[in-house]
Amino acid sequence: MHKTGYLLINLGTPAAADVPSVRRYLNEFLMDKYVIATPWLVRRLLVSLVILPFRPRKSAEAYASIWGPDGSPLLTNSLALTAALKGQINAPVELGMRYGQPSIADAVAKLKSSGAEEIVVLPLYPQFADSTITTSVHRARSEIGQTPHQVVPPFYSHPAYIEAQADLIGKALPDDWDHLLLSFHGLPEQHLRKADPTGNHCLNAPDCCSVESPAHSTCYRHQAITTSQAIAARLGIPDTRYTISFQSRLGRIPWLRPYTDEVLAQLPDKGVQHLVVACPAFVADNLETLEEINMQGRQTFREAGGSAFTLIPCLNADPDWVDALAAILGPYTDAANTRTSS
Repeated sequence: MHKTGYLLINLGTPAAADVPSVRRYLNEFLMDKYVIATPWLVRRLLVSLVILPFRPRKSAEAYASIWGPDGSPLLTNSLALTAALKGQINAPVELGMRYGQPSIADAVAKLKSSGAEEIVVLPLYPQFADSTITTSVHRARSEIGQTPHQVVPPFYSHPAYIEAQADLIGKALPDDWDHLLLSFHGLPEQHLRKADPTGNHCLNAPDCCSVESPAHSTCYRHQAITTSQAIAARLGIPDTRYTISFQSRLGRIPWLRPYTDEVLAQLPDKGVQHLVVACPAFVADNLETLEEINMQGRQTFREAGGSAFTLIPCLNADPDWVDALAAILGPYTDAANTRTSS
């Protein structure tokens, strides 16, 4: 019998909310050429001399503020999702983190030891970016080796994902709300241009994301906009009642705009008093949602004059999201079943 195993990949988390653990995590993360796209020596000097002497202590404090009794929320939510999906599709499913533990290498080894003769790789990032999908798939392939495998493409517009994400937001909307902010993780503009297969489309015109192009297959901004429009359409939210923004920028180079922190500071002056925020780039709650948005972002909005701030939780292990993932994997499980029965 042909047996298929499923590898879920998320970005990763420090092993603990302390300075040494955060330093190790940041070193692995920031030394990835897909994250900081500079020559190795330049990257090494930047990370070792500019970032690691200062950032780990501040980041460790932020992690400590969201750390749960079982550890990292990203890890616990991702493990819960893995277990639920395994029960749903009745097949081997393992979680691998691109940085930290459980590693992709360990996850692949477990799938192979379970008898998997083919591996389906599902990066848990709805929208494409080299700093998430490309690096994760590259590492997965290096560990999978000669074992046959397939990679599930970004699911930013998959009907099952949109339905699960929109329905989660819809159920959590308070009775009294003015505006919905859809905050996506940011990317340096240069990452979009580098990923553009045409070499001349991304960010070359104000309406580039609405002009049909092969670049859209690897354009994070286009895919974030597409996700947002589909969510708003399902919920019946007009364009005037939602905004798209990008968070978590680092350094002085240009990142995708508008910046979430600036939008949060501006919305009260535009009459928004009851704000709802959702983060559709993340499928599991983490530092960026629980600390950057729910703590820092909430404070920014309130200090600017806003009255009520509601953060919608990520999909985490919500049963509808488990069903959606099973649907996204449907063509791959069907293919495996066809090969098994033939």
